[in-house]
Amino acid sequence: MWDAFVRKVRLIIEDETLRNRVLFVLGALIVFRVLAAIPIPGIDAAALANYLGNNQFLGLLNIFSGGGFSTLSIMMIGVSPYITAAIVMQLSTVLSPRLKALYQEEGDAGRQRFMQYSRYLTVPLSFIQAFGFLILLQQNSIVPALDALHLLANVCVIAGGAILLMWIGELITEYGVGNGVSLIIFAGIVAGIPSALSQFAFTFDVAQVPAYVGFAVAAAVITAGVVFITEAERPIPVTYARRVRGMKVLGGISTYLPLRVNQAGVMPIIFALSILLFPQMIASFLAQSSIPFIASLAASVASGLANNWLYGALYFLLVVVFTYFYTAITFEPHQVAKNLQKNGAFIPGVRPGGTTADYLGTIITRVTLVGALFLGFLAVLPIILQGITGITALTIGGTALLIVVSVVLDVVKKIDAQTSIREY
Repeated sequence: MWDAFVRKVRLIIEDETLRNRVLFVLGALIVFRVLAAIPIPGIDAAALANYLGNNQFLGLLNIFSGGGFSTLSIMMIGVSPYITAAIVMQLSTVLSPRLKALYQEEGDAGRQRFMQYSRYLTVPLSFIQAFGFLILLQQNSIVPALDALHLLANVCVIAGGAILLMWIGELITEYGVGNGVSLIIFAGIVAGIPSALSQFAFTFDVAQVPAYVGFAVAAAVITAGVVFITEAERPIPVTYARRVRGMKVLGGISTYLPLRVNQAGVMPIIFALSILLFPQMIASFLAQSSIPFIASLAASVASGLANNWLYGALYFLLVVVFTYFYTAITFEPHQVAKNLQKNGAFIPGVRPGGTTADYLGTIITRVTLVGALFLGFLAVLPIILQGITGITALTIGGTALLIVVSVVLDVVKKIDAQTSIREY
């Protein structure tokens, strides 16, 4: 295993194209981290630290901003608007047959246009979120009261940072290795590890050793579970019909169609967290309303979402739903059955065409159920441990670990694919 790893690293270094791709990713992430360290003016650091420590959903937003929200940098809302736009567009495919055909049936050109619409939608969402968070932070005395001109300037700077970060993520996806948005989130999580370790060293409590051990066990379980689910697949046997062309006999071979247990990867986690952010943000904003009824209703919603068990149930449900939803978008049984029939392939014992599509749909539904339930359990496991131990950091840490492991596995597989192409 070590020899294979060394050989892959040597191939990355020696191959100019692959080396440039890896270096481009590293350079883009360095630029992102530099920009994430530039704060907006007039911040009360002590009030910000206290507010983040008592607000779980802003801690989750800090993950999406790559750590930029904890310093209120110009990248404070991170890739959250872009992720929200992607969710809205993919949900729209259910309502609009035209968008569904554009995403699933018109090939790369259609998907590029679909992603372009997501980028257009990101722009207004960036301004809306920037304005909302600035008002929310002003209400909690973290940012000083701003006049209209300074408020507009800060909104433009923060929205511009989100749009710039979207562009950097797209460049990483196109010219680097891996998914740019996932790598940006990954870089922000990893960048926060040194400060988290130093804080842990200063606050170490011998009485909490059982809780620390439980956290370590949970981290090991989450890591092993993500690796297992990501690598697991259900092979479907496929046979190519024998065809005679002139003096040549084509086909007649047997292979298999791999159906991954978790087709969606880490996207259900990211989607679920994005959806959970909005009710909490809106409730926190409306809780300061001068209208008693609205303020009371918003406070009730915020209080309900602050309940870890209710939050965990919603988190679990959204992860399961988005796993099915994203799988339905990325894997279309009818299209796969059509492609198999065009290439003269069939599944033994199953008639080509609609019967094959129904068979594949049944299999992917059953396989995805296992992956969705397991992924949902892994997502809420830290919340369960938090309820047992009382340590709030476990929730955020578990989500971050889940994202990190999935992103690392995805990047390693893509680098391995690139090196395999060059080896052969």
